[in-house]
Amino acid sequence: MTDQEILEAVNVVMVEEVSPALASHGGGGEVTKVEHGVVFIELDGGCKGCPGARMTMKNGIETLLKERVPAVKEVIDDTDHL
Repeated sequence: MTDQEILEAVNVVMVEEVSPALASHGGGGEVTKVEHGVVFIELDGGCKGCPGARMTMKNGIETLLKERVPAVKEVIDDTDHL
């Protein structure tokens, strides 16, 4: 799969599954880029600066994206949490 194909598949999962879950906590997220199978996501709203953001990113979002899009190698938090 090319990075563009991964991006398109990941965006579907983000819209259908990840974004509604994040929105239920007052937050959101957007894919900023995909490089060599690594997906970069920027969190916003209530997720930006949240102490649980790292766990959400690795244990929630990364796990789900790897299940739905097996070409995903890793998910990186691209958020400025300051």
